[in-house]
Amino acid sequence: MKEFWSVKEEINSGHHLHQEYFKLNFHSLLQNYMNRFLFIIFLRIMLNQSYINEFILLGLSQNSKVEKILFVIFLLIYLATIGGNMIIVVTIIYSPALLGSPMYFFLIFLSFLDACTSSTVTPKMMVDFFHERKTISFECCMTQLFAVHFFTGMEVIVLSAMAYDRYVAICKPLHYSSIMTRRLCGILVLLSWAGGFLHSIIQIIFTLQLPFCGPNIIDHYMCDLFPLLKLACTDTHIFVILVFANSGSICIIIFSILLVSYGVILFSLRAHSSEGRRKALSTCGSHITVVLLFFVSCILIYARPTAFSSEKNALVFATIITPLLNPMVYTFRNKDMKNAIRKMWKRLIVVSGDY
Repeated sequence: MKEFWSVKEEINSGHHLHQEYFKLNFHSLLQNYMNRFLFIIFLRIMLNQSYINEFILLGLSQNSKVEKILFVIFLLIYLATIGGNMIIVVTIIYSPALLGSPMYFFLIFLSFLDACTSSTVTPKMMVDFFHERKTISFECCMTQLFAVHFFTGMEVIVLSAMAYDRYVAICKPLHYSSIMTRRLCGILVLLSWAGGFLHSIIQIIFTLQLPFCGPNIIDHYMCDLFPLLKLACTDTHIFVILVFANSGSICIIIFSILLVSYGVILFSLRAHSSEGRRKALSTCGSHITVVLLFFVSCILIYARPTAFSSEKNALVFATIITPLLNPMVYTFRNKDMKNAIRKMWKRLIVVSGDY
């Protein structure tokens, strides 16, 4: 009898183990099946959304001689942009007096963003000058679109933070150190990263929903929203409204707020001494110049109801020329920056002389 119950227990335990084994196998098989099912759905969505693997860019010119001249011009612009912005970054980092100031803390990030924006667009454009057929893959096109809007979205917030810094410094000088703390500066920089990412990811998600099933020729030197909308095989009126809401209207609103803040700053300068007024005007003049260069071109591109013939020129100005001019504006019109650059060069000469 005991042998009978022992055999029965073995059978039950074996049956239980078999059930557990079956459950584990069933779960793993179900998971694999679901993964494959979702992957197939994803592929079908992608195939239904886009039959285009690459785009053809017409560039700035179709004349080979003109393109060679443009290559030299944009190569010099790119080298000057990277060199100028990196000089500002290195100068501020190695100048403790400047690095401790919130204005120059933000200027480091502005220079870094200018270098990144230019690097996203200019190298690809210069390489295309040597190719008769200028192509860009679908993935690279979306990556370039995301990167440009990510860096420019960050720049909008950094410029706003710099304007707020000048407002507090001039209109509330006694409370400046208690308001513009390192913690607040760090929060504003993190906010710029988050804002730039959110702005860019919204653009790219909606762009990926567009079906590109017909023509693939972009009358541009880079991938941007409006040229891509022209190629979509669907009604894009809703997407045009989205672009205006996510790019154009934001530029207009922030630009208007910045103009009002600078108006308040200029109005409050009447109570300052002539020397303080001159120094404040010099600093604010640099900021106003940079704000005008950046926002006017962005408004012309993204806040217009219909396309206009100078879209490529406006985008060249926003993504290539403005990053070149920003270091010039902040260097030539800023006495502290010029003195810091001189000290850094003297230090480099002394160090190189020792070797």
